[in-house]
Amino acid sequence: MAAKIVVACGSGVATSATVAYKVKKLLAAEGIDADVEAVAVANLDEALKDADAYVAVVRPEGEFDVPVFNGVAFLTGMNQDEELKRLADAVRDK
Repeated sequence: MAAKIVVACGSGVATSATVAYKVKKLLAAEGIDADVEAVAVANLDEALKDADAYVAVVRPEGEFDVPVFNGVAFLTGMNQDEELKRLADAVRDK
């Protein structure tokens, strides 16, 4: 079964879609099957209900019941390897 990962930004269109595509590709290269969904922050609570991880492109507000990862790392490439390792460890075998 594929892990479900939610990526959110302000509108759920350009930035989160770019990060979602990159995260899916990077996880696939690690041998991890993941459904990666880009959403607007306004739809975040609903999207996270059955998610395994949240990749935040904007600074997350509040607490979440799933692990939260830095989406800017995937957007810029800075600290990407570290965030990818943390994300892969969190969703592997989901």
